[in-house]
Amino acid sequence: MLTLFFLIPCAIAATVTYDFNITWVTAQPDGFSRPVIGINGQWPIPPITAAVGDRVIVNVQNQLGNQTTSLHFHGLYMDRATHMDGAVGVSQCSIPVGGSFVYDFKIEQPGTYWYHSHDTGQYPDGLRGPLIISDPDSPYKDQYDEEMVLTLSDWYHDQMSGLLEHFVSYANPTGAEPVPDSALMNETQNLKIHVEPGKTYMFRIVNMAAFAAQYLWFEGHTMWIVEVDGIYTEAAEAEMIYITPAQRYSVLVTTKDDASSNFAIVGSMDQDLFDKIPATLNPNVTGWLLYNKAAPMPPPAFIDSFEPFDDFTLIPYDRQPLYDKVDYSFNLDMKMDNLGDGANYAFFNNRTYVRPKVPTLYSALTSGNLATNPAIYGTNTNAFVLEKNQVVEIVLNSLDPGKHPFHLHGHAFQAVVRSAEEAGVYVNNETFPEIPMRRDTFTVYPNGNIVLRFKADNPGIWLFHCHIEWHIASGLIATIIEAPLDLQQSLSLAQSPYTSPNASALTIPMSHVEACTQQNVPIAGNAAGNTVDLLDLRGENLPPEPLPAGFEAKGIVALLFSILAAFGGMGVIGWYGGLEVKGKKVGEGN
Repeated sequence: MLTLFFLIPCAIAATVTYDFNITWVTAQPDGFSRPVIGINGQWPIPPITAAVGDRVIVNVQNQLGNQTTSLHFHGLYMDRATHMDGAVGVSQCSIPVGGSFVYDFKIEQPGTYWYHSHDTGQYPDGLRGPLIISDPDSPYKDQYDEEMVLTLSDWYHDQMSGLLEHFVSYANPTGAEPVPDSALMNETQNLKIHVEPGKTYMFRIVNMAAFAAQYLWFEGHTMWIVEVDGIYTEAAEAEMIYITPAQRYSVLVTTKDDASSNFAIVGSMDQDLFDKIPATLNPNVTGWLLYNKAAPMPPPAFIDSFEPFDDFTLIPYDRQPLYDKVDYSFNLDMKMDNLGDGANYAFFNNRTYVRPKVPTLYSALTSGNLATNPAIYGTNTNAFVLEKNQVVEIVLNSLDPGKHPFHLHGHAFQAVVRSAEEAGVYVNNETFPEIPMRRDTFTVYPNGNIVLRFKADNPGIWLFHCHIEWHIASGLIATIIEAPLDLQQSLSLAQSPYTSPNASALTIPMSHVEACTQQNVPIAGNAAGNTVDLLDLRGENLPPEPLPAGFEAKGIVALLFSILAAFGGMGVIGWYGGLEVKGKKVGEGN
């Protein structure tokens, strides 16, 4: 079976170039054959590897034939390169069918990351892979013998286009997310990882799932957590970890001296997330630490309960102290609810995200001093404008009974509060840790709250969103407009008459502009494409109208079944009307 394993060398800073032709291929990772999105005719797609200080160039050709695409390099801050972040409608237009696109950025942070499409819920169809940045100065470089990459993911037998169409529709008024058909480990099942006795391995673990968090453990072995989401931590002992979509862990595992037995590696999807659990679902995926080819592969042992390590207790290796003086704090109250089309949507502060007509970055670059006015970015982009070097606090209150992993582009944040389940909204009664843990993806518990802090030292346009792909599709997104006037001086949209950057500014590549012009997407003005009056948003993209007052999801369900029943009755009438009587159909004339 497939084993994704490599030792990452240290090297002098270099330019690392990847030529990616994105196409459909066929694969059957769990035994069910289906089309998947591959690169250069292969799937799983190749890992991207580089070292701190390298320049990475990714040349993309979209040969899918029926879908646009993009690539986002998850967890990389893209310092001074917000235009390379890959989020469609935010930092770029989608790459059109037959189009080409160049990503070009410098690596300035070590750690474990991944890359994936950031276009219309596409990556669960296969366009997702690890991105590993080696570090010659790692504090743990002398404490392990080899590195291995271990990815976790969920897998659907149906393609995302059809699943999304049903998910955000009147036919699914409760917003029940599609349940995966299986779980994968390194994009396969029954994975075998060859190990040698008495060695220490660093496993770089990435959850690339669309929906399912997983509990992960190595039977008979202890993990030592040394990195999360690119942040080195003080080593922390763990028997089991809980890893949400988009999170990453690096753990040290020391093998036994005795090579007579093999040991299971177990990933188990968090079924609390699923509205309904199919009788055929196996929530687990099992691999093995293979000490001895001749020995059996033992089934995983039954466990009574899941008791994972609490990532909130991690201490960053650099011991960065708490940001204790907040310059700007804002609340995000999240909920799920229905709109007038009967579909279920996700909301921050009673607004569901709608992609603007102009990518938000291009609005920021072409709006002059009005770039600091959040109104120009659209009624439904949930835009927040930050000043450079402010200490920013996000207070997120979940009014939903599910778990949600929230991710911030462009930064890692300090996680200073995470309430228990059912704690309700944040009431500012917590004692903050002196040295808070940091990462870029963090979970809020059901009907609970989290408080996150970061420093606005990376001018750019950055999304903050739930990393359950279904919730991105339903609008659980906010837009961070960070130091837009500074951004205008460091980045140029040279093809636009509305920009006036410094002579030393970077220029957005022509391939980015062409991706817009080929699809008739405007590259200047406010969210509605208005370049004359930036405060005039007439014609902007908007969500459906609200539900009539007093109408609830259960009313939609009742109405839906009434409609279906009515259509069923009409079908009987139509069937009867189609019967032939003495050679004629009922209702036909002589």
